Amino acid sequence: MDNFEKYALALMVVFGALIIGGLMAVHIAWEHKAGFLYALGAAVVVWAAGFAVLFDKPRLYGLLLLIATSLITASVVVLVR
Repeated sequence: MDNFEKYALALMVVFGALIIGGLMAVHIAWEHKAGFLYALGAAVVVWAAGFAVLFDKPRLYGLLLLIATSLITASVVVLVR
């Protein structure tokens, strides 16, 4: 396993499971369906970003992180409102 594979694995597990999983749990508890779906979309995008790192596609990785950031922002906005 080289450095790209280790980084991709860490990206998929830590970022996807802990941060976005916590956002999804809060939205389930407070019954915000839209916020949950934004957080779920962000989790899927970050999961795909791990593969972009694995296959050495830096532009795709940056684009996917930008999309994930906007979905997380939308999820937080739903939570705050």
